[in-house]
Amino acid sequence: MILIDSSSWIHLLRPQGDADARRRVEAALRAGEACWCPIVRLELWNGARGEREQQVLRRFEDVLLSLPMDDEVWDTACGIARRARSRGVTVPAPDIAIAACAHRHGVALESADTDFDRLAALGLPGA
Repeated sequence: MILIDSSSWIHLLRPQGDADARRRVEAALRAGEACWCPIVRLELWNGARGEREQQVLRRFEDVLLSLPMDDEVWDTACGIARRARSRGVTVPAPDIAIAACAHRHGVALESADTDFDRLAALGLPGA
């Protein structure tokens, strides 16, 4: 499974989105590997533009596996946040939670967001 971050979904949804990110998401969808989690779903609904994007999101709700964000995800997220901050790195809380969710469920993470690169450079889980 591949947890697709909001940044990559947006490239798929928007005509002007990055072609490489779009291809990666399309490949994951075709392979039946694409999934999301509640916070990604929220971010996408929060930024949905128009009826077309809303229709796509409704279809995603019917077909995509949603990885649960249980207490272990949140505990992992807090640990990632502490370690990143102690190293002088600040990453938005939603991205930390998404990285923790990927780590907890042992899935790959697809993202076009450099915040995940910053976490990976620190060797933190889920990045």
